[in-house]
Amino acid sequence: MITLQDCRQRDVADPLQSLRDLFSIPPDVIYLDGNSLGAMPKAAATRAAEVITQEWGQGLIRSWNTAGWFSLPQRLGNRIAPLIGAGQNQVVTTDSTSVNLYKVLSAALSMAAQDAPQRRIIVSERSNFPTDLYIAEGLCKERGYTLKLVEPMEIAASLTAEVAILMLTHVNYRTGAMHDMPAVTAAAHAAGALVVWDLAHSAGAVPVDLIAAQADFSIGCGYKYLNGGPGAPAFVWVNPRHAERFWQPLSGWWGHATPFEFTPDYQPAVGITRYLCGTQPIVSMSLLECGLEGFEAAQPLGGMAALRSKSLALTDLFIALVEQRCAGHGLGLATPREHGQRGSQVCLTRASGAFAIVQALIARGVIGDYRAGDGQGHQDILRFGFTPLYIGFEDVWNAVEQLHQVLETGEWQQAQFHQKDAVT
Repeated sequence: MITLQDCRQRDVADPLQSLRDLFSIPPDVIYLDGNSLGAMPKAAATRAAEVITQEWGQGLIRSWNTAGWFSLPQRLGNRIAPLIGAGQNQVVTTDSTSVNLYKVLSAALSMAAQDAPQRRIIVSERSNFPTDLYIAEGLCKERGYTLKLVEPMEIAASLTAEVAILMLTHVNYRTGAMHDMPAVTAAAHAAGALVVWDLAHSAGAVPVDLIAAQADFSIGCGYKYLNGGPGAPAFVWVNPRHAERFWQPLSGWWGHATPFEFTPDYQPAVGITRYLCGTQPIVSMSLLECGLEGFEAAQPLGGMAALRSKSLALTDLFIALVEQRCAGHGLGLATPREHGQRGSQVCLTRASGAFAIVQALIARGVIGDYRAGDGQGHQDILRFGFTPLYIGFEDVWNAVEQLHQVLETGEWQQAQFHQKDAVT
């Protein structure tokens, strides 16, 4: 039987506990939605004021040079690189996840068309994040390819001689299930297909080694576990062996080899810089710097290995407490129990009432989120993210206690908790 005292003792013994002080979290909130929008670093407000009042207000256009604005995409990329197993000068921070996916998927299709024109299928998971599927669907229509959607257990069998590209999200947004990146990549390559990995629910949450896995292309999000703020720029990585084979389709001036020569023809920059497009959102980019400082503060405490260990401990505890405290209330577990197959979130299922239960929890200060079923066998989800930079073991106890009370009292059945806003 796990007790509150057990959880408090684990917090006292946690070498990462001091990292919580880097973040601004209201005292009456248990924030379990960092897998959707990370918490605000305390340094962000000061940094935003500095960029606005000093660099923009006083430096004006000079700050592209004097404040280093121009090189910010590469500098941030180099700070993200260690979190995803990429080398220096192999990652740039730019645009959104969707835009970056369009770039790399377009480049991958160009490679496939040149190397294996008979391959006309892109394979992805049916429960992949919808924007990935939408981008792929649009490119398939544009280029005459077919998008084939499969269940996770069908991926290996789907890698036929017709497949050009396998496009997957490393950690599934609905379930928290994590693919074995090296094994899946090797299987795709053995079948003659390229692989595009979306790290939106991985970067900063689980250790990733793109180079060791011999991945082809990858993109990811800056505003989830990287804590870069709402709409923070995303990042893009291309294996160096592919980086200069093709232009990416959004060949804007920031991806030019010499953008300030203002030549009328496009000459792509060397390496990953060609995956930039237009002028960068400097305020947002600067706030992402603050989010990345949390991982640098964690480095002397064990870095990503220590964060991963704590993440697994937090999610193990949550699963165990839900089963201990909330049995008999119709909750199922969508997230794998096996550590090697789990990201940094726990997803619970329920036949009905999932949305209202989440809303009742939010009213009590426990912020998770809800994802609707798809009518094809995937149930409604109560989704809880565990960011080890700022979530503690007592937080987990208290969150499950609030869930127990919401279920035990039937509080979630109140009409106010069934009203849906635009964002769920």
